[in-house]
Amino acid sequence: MRKPVLVIMAAGMGSRYGGLKQIDPVDGEGHIIMDFSIYDARRAGFEKVVFIIKKENEADFKEAVGKRMEGVMEVAYCFQDLHSIPEGFEVPADRVKPWGTAHAVLSAADEIDGPFAVINADDYYGRHAFQKIYDYLTTHEDDDKYRYTMVGYRLKNTVTDNGHVARGICELNDRKELIRVVERTRIEKKDGGIAYSEDDGATWTQIDGDTIVSMNMWGFTKSILKEIREGFPGFLEKGLRENPLKCEYFLPAVVSGLLEEGRASVSVLESEDKWYGVTYKEDKPVVMAAVRALKDEGVYPERLWEER
Repeated sequence: MRKPVLVIMAAGMGSRYGGLKQIDPVDGEGHIIMDFSIYDARRAGFEKVVFIIKKENEADFKEAVGKRMEGVMEVAYCFQDLHSIPEGFEVPADRVKPWGTAHAVLSAADEIDGPFAVINADDYYGRHAFQKIYDYLTTHEDDDKYRYTMVGYRLKNTVTDNGHVARGICELNDRKELIRVVERTRIEKKDGGIAYSEDDGATWTQIDGDTIVSMNMWGFTKSILKEIREGFPGFLEKGLRENPLKCEYFLPAVVSGLLEEGRASVSVLESEDKWYGVTYKEDKPVVMAAVRALKDEGVYPERLWEER
């Protein structure tokens, strides 16, 4: 079995932060959230990281992030390109939005030759999540089904005090396997609990804070790449007809389709870690305080890459 690699989806970073050079550190030593993810991945056993970025951000990304990592991990760069679509399709003239997370992963196919984990660039997942997913990927292979995995978080550990978030609500069977993921795009703290709305806040439905949610931390065998590639034309036919400027090809949709067909299983590895991310600018002090506390507890050294 080949060693798992870590794939980080970072193609949206420029638009999110207004340019890579404006990525704010989350501590006094200049680390960004991604530093902690790669540090956790390295000590879990990952030795190669694949960054999915935009071609136009390559120089800035290497300067801001990549150079720091090249001394501790094997580093590869792949580019998510809006124009990288199957023959017979055309990008709508006014389309600027990327094609989504499944397309992002497909753009890294040439650098993936075995099992891999995939994460968002700007989410803090916690030390235990990386260890769990690495251990799974090194002990499971496809058999009569594709054997995938996902790290699930308690909803209460993934919400912010500063607005709403989007989360994939997970339904599990008795074996802690994923049945389906339902995307809820507006979840927030409300009336002492947590609720979601599907009508822009006109009505709200309470949801248990212990509900397991997806934070886009997946573990796959190489087989998912074939499924993404084969499903892309069908997605484009429908998406370009119904929502040509904004349709997106999402990883959970590909996985859900395989689950419905009985061709895959997804073991959900539950994490009690607290998620951190800067969804809103008001979140940054919370993340900085959390990083400070984790360092004080000895989870991380003061300078990640100097004390290895």
